[in-house]
Amino acid sequence: MRHVDFSPLYRSTVGFDRLFTMLDSLAQPDGAQTYPPYNIERTGEDSYRISMAVAGFSDEEISIEAHRNVLTVKGERKDEATGEGSELLYRGIASRAFERRFQLADHVEVVGAALKNGLLFVDLKRNIPEELKPRKIAITSAPAKAKQIEAKTAA
Repeated sequence: MRHVDFSPLYRSTVGFDRLFTMLDSLAQPDGAQTYPPYNIERTGEDSYRISMAVAGFSDEEISIEAHRNVLTVKGERKDEATGEGSELLYRGIASRAFERRFQLADHVEVVGAALKNGLLFVDLKRNIPEELKPRKIAITSAPAKAKQIEAKTAA
């Protein structure tokens, strides 16, 4: 197991702390977290959708938070009491709490979220500010001014 300590670099650099935090998080696997399963799809040129399978969770039991380029989806099931006289013999539907984090790129915002048929859909959109977008510079041709050279002739 290898671990690189970036703390000496924090003292000697300014503004690169997020970069070192990302490198540090890449070095440490998240414990092979596989629950809940999810898909990430591109739905347009600047829009994305995260689909998560959260069967058995209601919209009150799921919280979504976006903070500093990190999208956090948490789910916590409330203990549901089984009916009087009934006993659970086998539990095949997962009801454990989860927390899933997604690292968002710069200028990606959460547009909305919807829960439908056991799937949680989180819609994202990349909004690049106008000053960061490439712009086309028009080339104009200036009219050439003709200079006339007069020669003096000796008579």
